[in-house]
Amino acid sequence: MGAPRLAALATAGAVVLAGAGVGTGFAAGAGAGAAQAAPLATAVRPATGGTLGVGAGQSAAAAWSAPLGAPKRLKLGAKGGAVEALQRRLTELGYRPGKADGRYGGTTLMAVWAFQKVNGIRPTSTVATATWRALENPRTPKVLVRNGKATRAEVNLSTQIMVLYVAGRPKLISHISSGSGVPYCETSVWQGKQQRFCGSARTPTGDYRTTWRRSGWHKSYLGQLYNPIFFNGGIAFHGALSVPLYPASHGCVRLPMNVAEALPGMLGTGVPVHVRGSFKRT
Repeated sequence: MGAPRLAALATAGAVVLAGAGVGTGFAAGAGAGAAQAAPLATAVRPATGGTLGVGAGQSAAAAWSAPLGAPKRLKLGAKGGAVEALQRRLTELGYRPGKADGRYGGTTLMAVWAFQKVNGIRPTSTVATATWRALENPRTPKVLVRNGKATRAEVNLSTQIMVLYVAGRPKLISHISSGSGVPYCETSVWQGKQQRFCGSARTPTGDYRTTWRRSGWHKSYLGQLYNPIFFNGGIAFHGALSVPLYPASHGCVRLPMNVAEALPGMLGTGVPVHVRGSFKRT
């Protein structure tokens, strides 16, 4: 299969939504003239509750209020000023909703999922009261390694979240899809001959370091990986056109395409990667 073109990435949202079983209802957003409250004092809540001010070693963001006139329920497909405000706020907090273009598509959806999971909200395509309130008083991600290096990546398999810390602060927070845990056997042409590969599709927990990487689409014996950064043998962070709300990979950590586009410039070689937790299907 030829490498998909980046120009086609705008359609990736449809693939993601199909894999996640998310509805595609539409609702108009607030007009472009929707007002935003001016930034005030900085404070965010840690994952365990409470409030942390600047200087407490956590990523902090200016106080924020939902734009005036924002709909109570912002649905996938919405357009307008409220969506743009949402995108800018998510970016400010370390998420990657894509360009602040006022269009609520698949890329913004995956940033919303990540934010909802960090804030204890059941991930959904709808930005409703609980999410608006959390945007005003957000939590920081749960720290998995208390005495970890200042620059490190943490993968929480329980919540399906990856956090890149730089200088001790969350720099990038992303939704992921890790190994499904379902045994597999697949046949593919590898090194010039047809071979059969079997495995358990697990993303092992443990402490690792980033090793080699490839730019663009890289063909492995189990499929195509975009901008892979390997950290445990053949297991890598990589972009994928489908990053559903459940573990679905052969063992790698799938990332939204826009996150995989930015990550190589932020995550160097030899950086610690800590994988913790276990996903429980409900």
